[in-house]
Amino acid sequence: MKHTKVKDLLNSTTTLQEVNAKGWVRTFRNNQFIALNDGSTINNIQCVVDFENTPEETLKRITTGAAVSVIGTLVESKGAGQKYEIQVNKLEILGDSDAEKFPMQPKKHSLEFLRENAHLRVRTNAFGAIMRVRSVLSFAVHKYFQEKGFVYVNTPIITGADAEGAGEMFQVTSLPLDNLPKTEEGEIDFKKDFFGKHTNLTVSGQLEGETFAMALGQIYTFGPTFRAENSNTSRHLAEFWMIEPEVAFNDLDDNMDLAEDFIQYVIKYALDNCKDDLAFLEGRLLEEEKSKPQADRSEMALLEKLNFVLENNFKRVSYTEAIDILRDSTPNKKKKFSYLINEWGADLQSEHERYLVEKHFKCPVILYDYPANIKAFYMRLNDNTEPGKETVRAMDILFPGIGEIVGGSEREERYDVLIEKMKALEIDEEELSWYLDTRRFGSATHAGFGLGFERLVLFVTGMTNIRDVIPFPRTPGSAEF
Repeated sequence: MKHTKVKDLLNSTTTLQEVNAKGWVRTFRNNQFIALNDGSTINNIQCVVDFENTPEETLKRITTGAAVSVIGTLVESKGAGQKYEIQVNKLEILGDSDAEKFPMQPKKHSLEFLRENAHLRVRTNAFGAIMRVRSVLSFAVHKYFQEKGFVYVNTPIITGADAEGAGEMFQVTSLPLDNLPKTEEGEIDFKKDFFGKHTNLTVSGQLEGETFAMALGQIYTFGPTFRAENSNTSRHLAEFWMIEPEVAFNDLDDNMDLAEDFIQYVIKYALDNCKDDLAFLEGRLLEEEKSKPQADRSEMALLEKLNFVLENNFKRVSYTEAIDILRDSTPNKKKKFSYLINEWGADLQSEHERYLVEKHFKCPVILYDYPANIKAFYMRLNDNTEPGKETVRAMDILFPGIGEIVGGSEREERYDVLIEKMKALEIDEEELSWYLDTRRFGSATHAGFGLGFERLVLFVTGMTNIRDVIPFPRTPGSAEF
């Protein structure tokens, strides 16, 4: 008999039918009531066992974590909080679970303990909900861009280009580390390596994406990216997923419009399609916040915060205006910021971004026109800026609780200006000659942005640590599983 998902059973409109359900035991009470979950929903279905006619050996094997199959009649439940239950006629243990050794017991576990058991934590309510929301958001990303006629492009994971100029990259090599070939100058001879040159894991697919946008008009990438930053924070991962649209003929204003529309679309899609999971995560967050001092608690509950983003236009503020606000702010004057804002040109930290969003404007903020010397080489230089105060057509979107969630810009489409910027930063023109070809042959205004997918999932689920919204987090000193 073909089994039916728990979600479909709970949404059924007909009872007194014989059904087969398969899943994992969450709890087993009074030798009679199995709470069964198969991952299709956060909700369990209660399966009522006829314990008087079930062998004691079988009853002993119904433990938390065990995989079981039940065949029985779907009936309206007499118990509170559930619409249907299954009156079990036949029960089969598919896989035993030693109750003494199974880590995911039906009790509250710390998030750190769950991270240490990342291969099993998805069997808890919280992580089942997070991963279903992540899946729905992932689908919404593709749905949004496909509906708007964007072309999905798979940019390389192994690359010789450094899009960010950060230098914090994972090197890729097949050279024997215990006997590295050297040049006459004593340097590592990468010509002997697999690709015949120095290569690394990508930090961004943007540069390659631009080349496709300049032929296909509008493209997006959605894939893994890597940063070898030694950042042990709740906001950083060494391996994460990035969404990067790139659009020919778009300027900075078009770029801001696209980013705002995109974010609101995917959040609304999650709200419409993850009601049970988001309701559970909201309850979890409210419970967690009870232990925090009043000043550290969120002003809005999770669903209220998500709807707030949908119902309010993002506030657009220039970097210069933001610096004035921060310089005159109470935490800056009272030296409460870890990084004090004294002058124009400062690189904004997370504490500054969150102050602007959470305390000053109290809505999502788009900052634009950043100083050129704190942004990447490919961002378009603004015309008519005073010497020493050059700005670029960059934008960052800041969210409550997260800080920066999107970074983007209008790209420098002028060949001569781009060459000058590359020379000033000592970027090898030969190495990026393929990229410069997009400016040599049919250059045009274009713009794009990057959104860290995990930061989006973090915001939508209300979680506070980015390690809890990716299946197997990769962080400094940790590449488990």
